[in-house]
Amino acid sequence: MDMRESSRQLIDEVELLLANARLRDELEPYRDDSIDTSHKRMSLQAENEYLASMLAWERAPALPIAEWFSPRLELTPPESLSDDQLPVVLHQTIAKLFSKRIILRCTDHLSDRELYKIIFRDILTCCEKKVEVPEKALEWLCVEDTETWLRYYADAVERRRYQEEHDVELPPSETPPFRRQLPGN
Repeated sequence: MDMRESSRQLIDEVELLLANARLRDELEPYRDDSIDTSHKRMSLQAENEYLASMLAWERAPALPIAEWFSPRLELTPPESLSDDQLPVVLHQTIAKLFSKRIILRCTDHLSDRELYKIIFRDILTCCEKKVEVPEKALEWLCVEDTETWLRYYADAVERRRYQEEHDVELPPSETPPFRRQLPGN
């Protein structure tokens, strides 16, 4: 290692330490029992990324998801869409949600109309923190009950574990009727 490389590494380390101190200072007003600082030792770079994501979370506004868009995302009511219009509008809506890093999971048991209704009624009206952290996404599970999850999405290990924990009869495992390929899945 030559002198310039050694000097550059020292400068990088100092910059990371200064950034770490700044992030910790900025997080101080938010400190409470929910912020765990006893985490296992990680690299300074990884710790700074972790602290930056915590700070982004704390500062993020909680808004209805429809307001994450400019202009506000307004959808046509489900009952106003014909069976021909619905798949096109649904596809466009899912793409818009994905553009804001909202990923839909466990949708294959729902018809297009049922999924659209969930987006219209539940997702767009739900207040969530709009966190601007690269590589992070809001994942929305479109399963409203355990039986549906067990029937269509739980693997053999999850099914067995659930049965052992709850001592219940499980629904039969089935292939979901509406297989779809969604962005982010």
